Amino acid sequence: MMEEASEMMEVEEPKSQMNPDSIKRFGLKNFIPTNFGDGYVFQIAPKEDLSQMAVSLSTNMVKLYSPESGQFIGECNGHSGTINHLSFSGPSGPHVLHSCSSDGTLRAWDTRTFHEVSGVSASSSQEIFSFSFGGSTNNLLSTGCKSQVPFLILFWDWRNKKQVACLEDSHTDDVTQVHFAPDNCNKLVSASVDGLICIFDTDGDINDDDNLYSVSNVGSSIGKVGFFGESYQKLWCLTYIETLSIWDWKDGRNEANLQDARSLASDSWPLYHVDYFVDCHHSGDRLWVIGGTNTGSIGYFPVDYTGGGRIRSPEAILGGGHIGVVRSVLPMSSESGGPAQSRGIFGWTGGEDGRLCCWLSDDSNNINRSWISGDLVTRSPRINRRNRHSPY
Repeated sequence: MMEEASEMMEVEEPKSQMNPDSIKRFGLKNFIPTNFGDGYVFQIAPKEDLSQMAVSLSTNMVKLYSPESGQFIGECNGHSGTINHLSFSGPSGPHVLHSCSSDGTLRAWDTRTFHEVSGVSASSSQEIFSFSFGGSTNNLLSTGCKSQVPFLILFWDWRNKKQVACLEDSHTDDVTQVHFAPDNCNKLVSASVDGLICIFDTDGDINDDDNLYSVSNVGSSIGKVGFFGESYQKLWCLTYIETLSIWDWKDGRNEANLQDARSLASDSWPLYHVDYFVDCHHSGDRLWVIGGTNTGSIGYFPVDYTGGGRIRSPEAILGGGHIGVVRSVLPMSSESGGPAQSRGIFGWTGGEDGRLCCWLSDDSNNINRSWISGDLVTRSPRINRRNRHSPY
């Protein structure tokens, strides 16, 4: 049976050398825990106007909620394998959500009816880990796939759903990430378990020989990459062994290589030991790496990537909401705008404890709460924690 808890849980202020005015405090109130201990949240993806957020679950289902109120909106059900990536961005329109899965499909969902409206299929044995829309018309779909079959990066024309190209020689292992550059719609970044970051120019006919722009060797299996910087010329890269590196992708230059990133973050956080990194977030040229503990606390650590690189004391700590590994963090930054900003919502987190938590700043006491849906997940087979970082 579910219980409602109304006790306010405060977040400890970090003992940092930062200006105290820059340290953010967050709390939870009136949260509802689930009783499905084996189900968990993979990813939280926002709609651009922040009117909806999509949540992928270990039950191969997507549920939609209001970021402002936490109200359940509906669910999309159709994947038969793990959902590896969600995104509202794409050429299909503002009401379409895209998801890719280990079942070898990418599906498009109408978030008003929750029905599948379109999609492409690689093959029954081809797991899809990541996707991105780009090209001169934004109708070129790229997907990163598993390496057990030859085609590691596939391309489709989204207008007619026809496969138009494949790349099979640039990577030798699972392609975990593909991203078209925000400021150059024809440049594609791919990252792989083989430790390589490849840049492709997708203008014209696409092939390994003529379209490979540059290659950077990170040295270990890559889990996530992302663009940042005022002109998006930089890439951050997190590996499955918790290292962090910063690259200028336009000239292939490594700006920082933090092989001991987890230790550096732990040393700057006296109250906790960082067990893993969840993600990186940015604002202009500023970058934060988000580290977490196995008991559910997470911190936002500023990254100084000049002079060899270092990780500073956390500027924000979120604790008391999760009791397990946090899988996804959705910040509701002031740059994004939207209705949540008027409510003082800092963001949402989801994790392996099956909880979806809303974090609010301490200047919004009237609605300060985290919300955890009892309908969020159903029981699923337990996944070995040692394989937490596997892309599939």
